[in-house]
Amino acid sequence: MASRGILILSIALSLILGELKAKDIFVEPGPYAIEKALQSAREIRRLEGENNITIHLKSGTYHLNQEIVIRTEDSGTVLTSDGGAIISGGVKIENWRKEGPFYVADVPYFNGRPLEFRQLWVNGVKATRARDVIDFNDMYRIKSLDKEAETIYVPKEAVEKILDDKDAEMVLHEMWCIANLRIKDIKILGDSAEVTFHQPESHIHFMHPWPTPMVTSDGHNSAFYLTGAKSLLDAEGEWYLDQRGLKIYYIPRKGEDMSTAEVEVPALETLLRVEGTPDREVKDVRIENIDFSYSTWMRPSISGHAPLQAGMYMTEAYKLRPQIDRPDGDHKLDNQGWVGRPASAVEVNCAKNIDFIDCRFEHMASTAVDYHYYTKGGMISGCTIRDIGGNGILAGSFSPEALEAHLPYDPQDRRIICTGLSITNNLITDVANEDWGCVGIAAGYVRDIKICHNEISEVSYTGISMGWGWNQQPCAMANNLIKGNLIHHYAKHMYDTAGIYTLGAQPHSLIEHNVVRDIYSPTYAHDPNHWFYLYTDEGSSCITIKENWTPEEKFLKNANGPGNTWEMNGPMVGDSIKASAGITK
Repeated sequence: MASRGILILSIALSLILGELKAKDIFVEPGPYAIEKALQSAREIRRLEGENNITIHLKSGTYHLNQEIVIRTEDSGTVLTSDGGAIISGGVKIENWRKEGPFYVADVPYFNGRPLEFRQLWVNGVKATRARDVIDFNDMYRIKSLDKEAETIYVPKEAVEKILDDKDAEMVLHEMWCIANLRIKDIKILGDSAEVTFHQPESHIHFMHPWPTPMVTSDGHNSAFYLTGAKSLLDAEGEWYLDQRGLKIYYIPRKGEDMSTAEVEVPALETLLRVEGTPDREVKDVRIENIDFSYSTWMRPSISGHAPLQAGMYMTEAYKLRPQIDRPDGDHKLDNQGWVGRPASAVEVNCAKNIDFIDCRFEHMASTAVDYHYYTKGGMISGCTIRDIGGNGILAGSFSPEALEAHLPYDPQDRRIICTGLSITNNLITDVANEDWGCVGIAAGYVRDIKICHNEISEVSYTGISMGWGWNQQPCAMANNLIKGNLIHHYAKHMYDTAGIYTLGAQPHSLIEHNVVRDIYSPTYAHDPNHWFYLYTDEGSSCITIKENWTPEEKFLKNANGPGNTWEMNGPMVGDSIKASAGITK
């Protein structure tokens, strides 16, 4: 009989009888079904010499116990579905029972251990991890901070609820980023409270100068909210994980029946990884019409999260005195920093011509799709990227972990650079809904990439960010195109932002025919006027920005290098350009 994992009676028998073409493998959901199909495809290649093989996923959910890895031996594979195939890192939570004001379920075991998680979805809708405010406009603001003592002072009433909780976190608004800080101790001092935090994030957070908590004379001190404590569980749609007691607490929304509700939590950070080596790359893989759902990101629970920009978290950073003199017109540098890269649900490394066509990426805690290093060509086209905690799409290096983040990155081995990627006709919406400093599409040190005719909306920070390094020195970036994108309803939570934002020298790069409109106005922004439609930031050089439609000419050119060209951007741009931006039919 056909196994539940792979609907092949026998590969050898199928080939002999001609029941199936050698290049077709049909799969239905089951344990390790996709991994087994990839192994079967390798055997067909080895024994029969057939290089181009299509794996057809039947409708259903493919629950994973570990990430799927597409290797060099899988080059030439198409992974496809006629619709309804879901690759999931989620675990269902069942058997809810009423206990007082809450519904309670037991923490499931995953791969032999109690599962820890930071997200929960009920009937496909993300629930709220218990926090102190429903409306972020009601957040408290810090009163002061002491960097030497690694201490933040807040109003007493802000923390009274959590004085006896051991797992509370502060999520702190810092100009263009947020910091996730696990609270270690709280001391009441009159009408204030002294808050300290766990290591390593406390040391990293108070050492780095940018971004920083704001204490100003105009009432725009940094806002914050508290989360992760049972004492904060007091509103419909909120949940709390008691990791010590191995229980999950939830307050249903109106109309939710917990006896029939579909509740899922994420168990894996990465669902699928395409991974070759620099000298044996994965080639010519196409993944089409497949849904990817439910991925986690646990770093904030383990080490906190103190990012530099676009979700790249700092591993070390400090202020410089005296400042560094930099060459060729770059202004002095007042800090040093080294960064790590957040997890991604789908990651591509050491690969050529890897395509994701008409796929869906949803319910993810960190980055959805990441083309990192040693990648050439490939496309992300016709995809929907929705309900993402971090970045929608990442492309290219944002400084290797060993390279100081402000140094120009220009590796001798040019193969390492993300080159020739095409990101077109994708819908990217409701992204950066946890790490507010992330963006819709972020491209770092890249060459010859095209970001065209995407629609990006409901993003917490910037729509499209291109470049890295904060300097105008020659580096790996060149020949990039951002064209015909529609960006609207952005900067939902963070300012120092733009619909399209650039950093660094990018010779022969072009930004044209985009539409940017409808920016949010959060009351807690550190500088209410510091937002823009187009923004060329430090070191941006040799970029042409032309014929982009915006409702007004609100642009920023901050510490730019030479060679930038601005031509007719604003409300005067023609209606035909305005009408053609966004996803093409």
